[in-house]
Amino acid sequence: MSDKLKIGVFGVGSLGQWHARIYSELENAELVGVHDINSERASEIAATYGTRAFDSMEELATAVDAASIVVPTDKHFGIFKTLVEHDVHLLVEKPITVTTGEAEAMVSIATEKGLILQVGHVERFNPVMEFLEDSLSLPRFIEATRLAPYPPPRAEGAPRGTEVSVVLDLMIHDLEIILHIVNSEVKEFHAVGVPVLSPTEDIANVRLIFENGCVANVTASRISQERIRKIRLFQEDTYVSLDYMNQAGQICRKTESGISANQVPIEKGEPLAIELASFVECVRNSSNPVVSGLHGSAALELAVDICKHIRTNPS
Repeated sequence: MSDKLKIGVFGVGSLGQWHARIYSELENAELVGVHDINSERASEIAATYGTRAFDSMEELATAVDAASIVVPTDKHFGIFKTLVEHDVHLLVEKPITVTTGEAEAMVSIATEKGLILQVGHVERFNPVMEFLEDSLSLPRFIEATRLAPYPPPRAEGAPRGTEVSVVLDLMIHDLEIILHIVNSEVKEFHAVGVPVLSPTEDIANVRLIFENGCVANVTASRISQERIRKIRLFQEDTYVSLDYMNQAGQICRKTESGISANQVPIEKGEPLAIELASFVECVRNSSNPVVSGLHGSAALELAVDICKHIRTNPS
């Protein structure tokens, strides 16, 4: 594909606006337009990034080759079904959808129609991931922590992300990364979680035990006073501590003289920009996305199982 990829954004709220901004800046993409149920918001974002606000979702779908779906999770499946009818390649923000049945249907439909379906697990495009993948061969223990303040209220609905459990809202980032790194089936898990300000869990913890012996302890909260996005990994003779938010880290290795500790060499970048550029190139080159619908579906399946366990085994 030599021409610019014609692309649209469906949903331009707190995250979707940045999809619009990045697409407007990409050399190989043309931001054809945006759509949002809030027409004033759509017009504002369109004016900011030099594009058009479409009143009709179907009209924008017919004008683009690809699009981002950046709406509340419970709206993903309905919009997906509308857009694939127009053969639009899609990047769907995480989690892929609310239920595993919907996720399986999305993967099946996209495959049948020959459409690219990428899921927005943005941490996979964080520059720390490249170092992580190059440095670890067989992790034995992983600890991931993801904390955030409660999201602000919105006039048009519940605070962003709270339409689902914190497991699907935040923890799923780390679940997807851990599934990718460990590359083994989950043997068993133990989970706890409680709702505090939302109808579903606002804080949760899970201990995963994999078939290959690796153990992962994962904590997520959206009622924290501070923001933390960190992961620590241990394998034989090596310990790696990485900070996703600050794109920094440390690696410790056992040597003949003791323990050597060094700062991780990371070339910093904007993960969302890297992710969207990758999506554009996948569509242009008909290549497989880094985080496919299958990857997103697997992470969702584990997250849903965790939520079910929490609710049927209250602490």
